[in-house]
Amino acid sequence: MPNIVEKGNPLTTPLIQAGWNIVGDGYGLITSTTKYKCDHTVDLQGFVLRGTPHPDPAYSFLKVHKYNISWEALGIAVVSLDYVGIDPSFNSGNFTNPEVASSNGLTSENITTNQNFFIEAFGGSTYAIAGEPPYAQSPVGPLVEIKNPNDYVKIISGSTITTVSRKQSYMGLNGACFEDENGGRFIGFVKPEFKHFYGKTNYLAPTSSFSGHFYTTQAAMVNEALSLLGTSSFNNNWNSNLPKIVPDYAGPATDWISNDDNGNYNQLLLSQVNIQDFGALYKVNYEVRYSVQGWPSEVYQKVSTLV
Repeated sequence: MPNIVEKGNPLTTPLIQAGWNIVGDGYGLITSTTKYKCDHTVDLQGFVLRGTPHPDPAYSFLKVHKYNISWEALGIAVVSLDYVGIDPSFNSGNFTNPEVASSNGLTSENITTNQNFFIEAFGGSTYAIAGEPPYAQSPVGPLVEIKNPNDYVKIISGSTITTVSRKQSYMGLNGACFEDENGGRFIGFVKPEFKHFYGKTNYLAPTSSFSGHFYTTQAAMVNEALSLLGTSSFNNNWNSNLPKIVPDYAGPATDWISNDDNGNYNQLLLSQVNIQDFGALYKVNYEVRYSVQGWPSEVYQKVSTLV
């Protein structure tokens, strides 16, 4: 077997090869696959270490994410490095613009949560489903328990005293039946002549959610996103240093406020935050849920209110 005759560059350090590429995703993330050749005896442990910068000064913001090494003929090692980084022209290289997808559809909700259940909410010729209380007592609906024993009715017939612990229920519009005149527990729709409502308990309500991700070099931004999990907001960056995780085209900030008797309820809820290391970056995956009624501040902490 003939000996190998070595000439030219001894390849004691990895030599970058022609054909390396740069790929931008349009949101600020830049990736590159770059190949090198070196002698098979070269110690590559530090060279392929995650976070090592790209050798081209113009792309030094790119850092090693993962690598592949193959040992070929003639004592040559081929090293393929995947680099990743944030374009410095995007947000000073601190984070990418969020890449967002929206899911919109209908979901089953209890009929009593419909905004048009007690009061007319849609305008025009539409009327409320059950109508406004107080409601009239009606023999059509089922008997309901009297909760306060002091309200029990005693009926005397001859020498027999009967204590009545049930009373007639109350009726609103469309056969809507309640346990007391001011509403109370909703029993159901009990009049068969209202065929669109009889026996129904749920309706299909619009629901929207936004899921997306962005990359950042800032650990503080990751911590901030995690601290805001479970909170509601009136704007699309949670009044914080986060980027706009809900796009502006989904609606202006004034559309993300719901007014009712209890004040303003923010309509955006940060419902999920997941973190993943990506090279020298952090990938933040998130989900935002939208509610037209708003998320009650008694249950979900509000991060801010409009002044």
